[in-house]
Amino acid sequence: MMSPVVAVVATYRPDAESLLALIDDLARDGITTIVVDDGSPCTFDPLLREVAGRVAAETPVTVQRFGTNHGIARSLNAGVTTAQALKAPWLLTLDQDTRLPVGVIEQLLATAERAKKAGLVVGAIGPIIGDASGGDIKYPTREVNGFATTAEIVQSGAIWSVAALQEIDGFDERLGIDAVDAAACLNLRQIDYQVLVDGEARITHRVGNARAVQVLGRTVLATGHSADRRTTMVRNRLRLAPAEFMQSPIQGLRSLRRLAVSTALAVTVEDDRWAKAKASARGLFPKRRG
Repeated sequence: MMSPVVAVVATYRPDAESLLALIDDLARDGITTIVVDDGSPCTFDPLLREVAGRVAAETPVTVQRFGTNHGIARSLNAGVTTAQALKAPWLLTLDQDTRLPVGVIEQLLATAERAKKAGLVVGAIGPIIGDASGGDIKYPTREVNGFATTAEIVQSGAIWSVAALQEIDGFDERLGIDAVDAAACLNLRQIDYQVLVDGEARITHRVGNARAVQVLGRTVLATGHSADRRTTMVRNRLRLAPAEFMQSPIQGLRSLRRLAVSTALAVTVEDDRWAKAKASARGLFPKRRG
């Protein structure tokens, strides 16, 4: 029986050990898989050829390569296209350094089915994400009919309703890499889909060069993203802010607070502080054309 899930693994300069381990996880679970590489140089040709030789769900893993780096949204949309072609109801989105424990996808699917029976219109469901250096990612949740809903989830390890993604025209490629998952969740909520967190499902995923730090007695995550990423993290979050405030003022404030804390950590406790401060300041302004 074919799995109701198609997986898309977005790669860029992937670590061989991590990527091959993830492919093994997907093969174990019998999930049809497409690996989409976002412009890695030719030095990664041998690894990607090896990936293409692997088998998942009794079919070879498909590898699609782009010649230029354009961001994860384009790669995820290639997965949407594949899921549509195969008439799969769910798309599993994955970063190259994620690991899937046994049973986690079945757990997410079971939660989706129970939520549907409870009257929820599910757009996406995410697991609990654990980072070896930074601890668990915390989601603020609200209970609806016995299920934990939230405003946004990290895309890696989440399953997305393919029909819902079609309604919002997939992932926003204008954003490139940062806040792509947040924008998709916002677009889903705007048309009354719900985003769920499954507390019984858990994956491991590396978030940047994350580490946990103590601030005023609270543990927060310093992500360690590069200066260039700081620019797009600030710019994309501010781009989403008006729509977020219109959809949910609480979520709008929460997003800006999280951005402020993340930026403050980048310029105070992380490496390359001055470069990250300048990069964050550039993110306050729209990207120049040309």
